Amino acid sequence: MEPVMRQVRQRVFHRLHRALILPKRNHSGCAEKAAAPPSTHSRRIKPTLLVSRLYQPSNLHDFGQDSRLPGEMTCKSQRLMQQAGLIHPSNPGCYYYLPATVRSMEKLVRVIDQEMHGIGGQKLDMPSLCSADLWKTSERWDLMGKELFRLKDRHGADYCLGPTHEEAVTTLVAHQANLSYKQLPLLLYQITRKFRDEPKPKFGLLRGREFYMKDMYSFDVSEEAAYETYESVCSAYTQLFTRLGLRCVQVQADTGNIGGKLSHEFQLPADIGEDRLLVCGGCSFSANVETLASDRTDCPQCKTGTLVESKGIEVGHTFYLGKKYSHIFNATFSNAQNKQSVAEMGCFGLGVTRILAAAIEVMSTEEGIRWPGLIAPYQVCVLPPKKGSKVDEAAVLAEELVHTLGENLPGLRGEVVLDDRTQMTIGKRLKDAGSLGYPYVIVVGQGALEETPRFEVIFQQTGETMFLSKDGLLDLLGRVETV
Repeated sequence: MEPVMRQVRQRVFHRLHRALILPKRNHSGCAEKAAAPPSTHSRRIKPTLLVSRLYQPSNLHDFGQDSRLPGEMTCKSQRLMQQAGLIHPSNPGCYYYLPATVRSMEKLVRVIDQEMHGIGGQKLDMPSLCSADLWKTSERWDLMGKELFRLKDRHGADYCLGPTHEEAVTTLVAHQANLSYKQLPLLLYQITRKFRDEPKPKFGLLRGREFYMKDMYSFDVSEEAAYETYESVCSAYTQLFTRLGLRCVQVQADTGNIGGKLSHEFQLPADIGEDRLLVCGGCSFSANVETLASDRTDCPQCKTGTLVESKGIEVGHTFYLGKKYSHIFNATFSNAQNKQSVAEMGCFGLGVTRILAAAIEVMSTEEGIRWPGLIAPYQVCVLPPKKGSKVDEAAVLAEELVHTLGENLPGLRGEVVLDDRTQMTIGKRLKDAGSLGYPYVIVVGQGALEETPRFEVIFQQTGETMFLSKDGLLDLLGRVETV
């Protein structure tokens, strides 16, 4: 049997050897590169971002009743994001985030990082898989009930997928035996996936079972210092939403199963919001209806104003925890007298993916997405003329414009896309650009061929149309803020 197999192997070897085009050897014994024959199928890969190459499919299946739980409610942001191919449902309350959405989310994360670093925050990353022992120690294992995703490992040990990380971060700090008061306040934060077993996921990214959240935890030397930290984080949140161009209301809130002595929510007013808010027309007071009697109409702060009810989407939540967790897990520091003292804590959350969806919900039209300009996936879309049209020759000018913008405006490098689908009409591509929400759309047409070239520029946020020279266009886009 062995001689037969040897003959078979030899025949296979010789066939392969003859089939291979072996590289020639030069005088040094090194293999020379064989010249590749020209191919009619080869194409030059341009550095330009082309719409035809971007993975943002608008024809993904399962949009409709089949992709939702029975009776699940949808909203404008969910419909627009799915129709535009920005998200795609995988299972109830969980989504694929497609490339354009990831770009937007990464920009939002950069803005959040800037604001958190501005108040002394330090970024870390904690395990999503959390030991049940920690949660049982804090007595939240039973308190959280069915909202926790629970599982056992092969050894029978209980775990949960973290919806929040008070126990984990406090244990981490407690392991630092030599923490000094000079190192406080300590502000540790992360931006990670969170998990919550929602009984009825709905509204797309507004209420899911798997989502991204920024959670920060503060450790202070005293109650007074903890309040100062609390105020600085709330101010940073206000600054964040101002930068995004979102009107956000800070309202008094219930501490819920997080616990603590003080709590505020950051709410985006919206008709589909699940939170009921009471806002005073005479002063700055506002509160979640959970904290007041639902039938109350007089303001507890100014005493004269009238409380008006509205709805909101919660996008942030802050808590002053006191020593609730630090006492349980023995998170201490050496004070000025070199004695051990229990740290005062706070925790501060931002719903990253919820901010994306909520912004689209409150800013968009029924037909098209409108992003906060700072976090739009791409800032500019350039539309060359339809192939074969009377101004077809302007297509070259469109490509040149894309390169000019990138070369002259460093902030727009990687932010300008060319809609090269020139087999489609300008009108159809304009509609697509509107549905995807590019802040600026530039139509390169007849005006670009004039002695003094002019470009049609559409500012999507307002629908305003301008006709600008190249210098005017560079001046306009040079003022666009990017991160």
